[in-house]
Amino acid sequence: MTPRTQPTPPERMRSGRRTVEISRPDKVLFPGDGITKADLADYYRTVARRMLPHLRGRPLMLERHPDGIDGPAFMQKDVPDHFPDWIHRAELPKEGGTVTYVICDDTATLLYLATQACTTPHRFLSKADRPEHPDRLVFDLDPAGEDFAPVREAAFGLHQLLDELELPSSLMATGSRGLHVVVALDRRTPFDDVRAFARDVAAVLAARHPDRFTTEARKKARRGRLYLDIQRNAYAQTAVAPYAVRARPDAPVAAPLAWSELDDPDLTSRRWTLATVDGLLKADPWQDLPRPRSLRRARSLLTALTRDEQSLKP
Repeated sequence: MTPRTQPTPPERMRSGRRTVEISRPDKVLFPGDGITKADLADYYRTVARRMLPHLRGRPLMLERHPDGIDGPAFMQKDVPDHFPDWIHRAELPKEGGTVTYVICDDTATLLYLATQACTTPHRFLSKADRPEHPDRLVFDLDPAGEDFAPVREAAFGLHQLLDELELPSSLMATGSRGLHVVVALDRRTPFDDVRAFARDVAAVLAARHPDRFTTEARKKARRGRLYLDIQRNAYAQTAVAPYAVRARPDAPVAAPLAWSELDDPDLTSRRWTLATVDGLLKADPWQDLPRPRSLRRARSLLTALTRDEQSLKP
């Protein structure tokens, strides 16, 4: 008779006053790379100091892959009953009821999410105390095909345009297909107005380069042009969190970038991976993030700029 294989005993990770138990630590989540649940938890412990400032106070949607990235996955909003009491929560309204979201305020929570095969936390663009007033505006830039050059061009064009509007911006590789251009806001403007502003900014960039960029949401109408996506700027919508691992081969990471990296023709959205985290952490392109800004002056500047550019049209 073949002896039964003994299950691997749980591992325990200490973080502050908490001890997080990792059941089945050798469970492979990334089959092509041999990355286990314990490896995922170790990665999140390594990046916690950089990542947590971008998570604290924000409701999260959890992307979970309990059978690994080749198996079924699901997005979880409501906190499951078995989550420990010490994990922070926020109950927020939805149509016809409420949702109770996870709030990741500490390393122990980040580790616990990894034990639940949460490869990727997706964050609100607002915080739980003022969920209708975002402190982040995001432009999502994905290529229409395999060529990444248009993504770099769109990010550069947005950076330049936002500078004209006196809005400092930051750049992030999503670890999936494209780049995010992020603007820090002062939480005075509600989502509907932020979304309208983002739409109008995108429209200006598309008008400047109508052969390369578009604001058309319908794929058929894009005709191969890069879509300037502003759809994430809405209540209860999320964007991938900085330093989150993506459920793709090689375990790419959503990585903050310096604007100078746009000059690199070899830049892709998956430049950094779980295996290259040491190189990712050598420098912090977001160490000196711009202070949050009001959209009031930017809106005035955008109105004037739009009027001037329209007057120059033949």
